[in-house]
Amino acid sequence: MQWETVIGLEVHVQLATRSKIFSGASTAFGAEPNSQACAVDLGLPGVLPVLNESAVAMAVQFGLGVNAEIPEVSVFDRKNYFYADLPKGYQTSQMYQPIVEAGEVEISLEDGSTRHIRVHHAHLEEDAGKSLHEDLHGMTGIDLNRAGTPLLEIVSEPDMRSAKEAAAYLKAIHSIVTYLGISDGNMAEGSMRCDVNVSVRPRGQEAFGTRAEIKNVNSFRFVERAIEFEVERQIELIEDGGEVVQETRLYDPEADETRSMRTKEEANDYRYFPCPDLLPVVLDQAYVDHLRANLPELPADKRARFQHELGLSAYDAGVLSASRAMAEYFERVRNTCGDAKQAANWVQGELSGALNREGLTIDDSPVSAEQLGLLITRVLDDTINGKAAKDVFQAMWQGEGGNADNSADTLIEAKGLKQVTDSGAIEAMIDQVIAESPAQVAQYRDAEPEKRGKMIGYFVGQVMKASRGTANPQQVNGLLKEKLDALC
Repeated sequence: MQWETVIGLEVHVQLATRSKIFSGASTAFGAEPNSQACAVDLGLPGVLPVLNESAVAMAVQFGLGVNAEIPEVSVFDRKNYFYADLPKGYQTSQMYQPIVEAGEVEISLEDGSTRHIRVHHAHLEEDAGKSLHEDLHGMTGIDLNRAGTPLLEIVSEPDMRSAKEAAAYLKAIHSIVTYLGISDGNMAEGSMRCDVNVSVRPRGQEAFGTRAEIKNVNSFRFVERAIEFEVERQIELIEDGGEVVQETRLYDPEADETRSMRTKEEANDYRYFPCPDLLPVVLDQAYVDHLRANLPELPADKRARFQHELGLSAYDAGVLSASRAMAEYFERVRNTCGDAKQAANWVQGELSGALNREGLTIDDSPVSAEQLGLLITRVLDDTINGKAAKDVFQAMWQGEGGNADNSADTLIEAKGLKQVTDSGAIEAMIDQVIAESPAQVAQYRDAEPEKRGKMIGYFVGQVMKASRGTANPQQVNGLLKEKLDALC
């Protein structure tokens, strides 16, 4: 039987506010446990929440970024449940009237195609605390620093049909929220995580199968692996005569498997009701229009511009627009050197390779965009050749030449790498190499004309060696062929 996978994601994004969604407590990461939980976060008697306007603005910006409907009125509800890291006994969320309604996200797939995944809605809510189990000698500790941290939960429609599509959607969400500046998207610190809903059904069947929800997956790779395991588990279960149970599961990356946590709750289990302490949020059109007017260029638009205006391939445009920091770096390089394709090649090649080897992000690059742009310019204007340029890049990476934008020129001069383009000087070197290589010249002369092209490499190498790599390779090739052919 042919099976079809059906996937929907609930992505939890921590908003980049300095204070919590209903209190003035800090949201800074890494503080001592329980040092950033105030009376409001703890739900002490007599305290009242005050909505953080920045969280509202960020939620609306996201909605505009995915072409969603922004309702005039949204309402906060209480989601009631008991757990040790939820001291109030309820979570303030939005169940019935969320701040962002239907929208869509464009994803790019490995074959270069694109798809649109529908967003059902996105709502604001507060985070709970965190249970700690390590180094507590069989006990569980509770850190309430995260309690009250503002989250935007983005709920997709069940439109994804493979693990790779789900990962691509999650990456697209990550790009959008980081482009907007509404979240740092740091999955290692819990700024972005997702719940994955997975089911399978016979191909061609319209009705959905029973889904399992995999909670709190915190990396793109783990999302793919968790889905692949869960799909295989469900198919094997059904084909062996069993039934998939609607439940909440946990992904264990070390064992590379999902495990059952509890049966899946329904909405009525949480006894949702409107929060009596918070007024409805009313947004006038002028407020929404102001936020719309100040949106940055978003990933899909930037990707399209890189292709259509700069002439980059779909692949290059996708890689360079995936991250706002990468896109901005690339554009500064391109503005400096004036050649989009060469800028793309260097940013994705030498620069990205060096960043990966050192485990750095592009924000930490020791070579600035302006430095790299000038280096590329010196290749384009034949000051140096490509091999010398790579040597200069490595020197800049190591901090040689200083931090000035013109450090490429400083290093080229100091290392004597300026390309020799004087045809007379190159001819003299060629004549010397030919004179010192009688056997190779004889082989070249005796070879079939169509085979001589490959044999010329020896002579080019000798000339480049004689010039210490500074001779212009194009001139060397041209002059060598002319002189060698004249001997035939």
